[in-house]
Amino acid sequence: MRKLVAGNWKMNGLAAGLGELTALKDILKSAPPACDVVVCPPATLIAQAAWTVKGAFALGGQDCHVQAKGAFTGDISAEMIKDAGASHVIVGHSERRQYHGETSADVARKAQAAWRAGLTAIICIGESLDQRKAGSANHVCQSQLSESIPDGAAPANTVIAYEPVWAIGTGVTPTIADIAAMHAHIRGCLVARLGEGAREMLILYGGSVNPDNAADILSLPEVGGALVGGASLKSQDFCRVVAAVKPS
Repeated sequence: MRKLVAGNWKMNGLAAGLGELTALKDILKSAPPACDVVVCPPATLIAQAAWTVKGAFALGGQDCHVQAKGAFTGDISAEMIKDAGASHVIVGHSERRQYHGETSADVARKAQAAWRAGLTAIICIGESLDQRKAGSANHVCQSQLSESIPDGAAPANTVIAYEPVWAIGTGVTPTIADIAAMHAHIRGCLVARLGEGAREMLILYGGSVNPDNAADILSLPEVGGALVGGASLKSQDFCRVVAAVKPS
């Protein structure tokens, strides 16, 4: 499968900033990427973004509710995200787990909701700094994988994003060796859980990915792309990350 570079705008972006997507569309048109590209703006912008990019690259949501509809004030269903023009949705991001108390069981239900709506679920996992210092990073990620991935996960409907919590938005990244080792561990966990078909499931790396470190990270075995935060807000920076993916 082609690698994937996904941009997570988080709680950033107003309609006035959609020019960045127009610029991104123009750059990608002039220099077609060697990977798939998806941008996940705030839900308020997905429909406008869909008109802006006109299929030049994919769009995604940043979260979804487990139900398709109902009395859940303020929530957004996977079906709504799909209807707005998205093809992907992030579930289980560490900021959702940390600030909203989402459990891995919640994440699994959201992934199922994504599939129900015809969306690809980008399931996030990752350890905290204390967990890494304690030597439990592998165990934490294995447990999150086991509990966050529903039965029925396949390369066609699921992407895994490994984001060490301590590296998100901090400017600090694990060593190249650490990233390679964790991605190999995740691959082994996926194959053990889902079978040999899981060797084709993309595993993205996220955590302070930027134009300066992207090439080294994206060249590693088992790194199937990147989940990019701050660097995705500016089209020029994001395109440099996308361009770091070399043709296979």
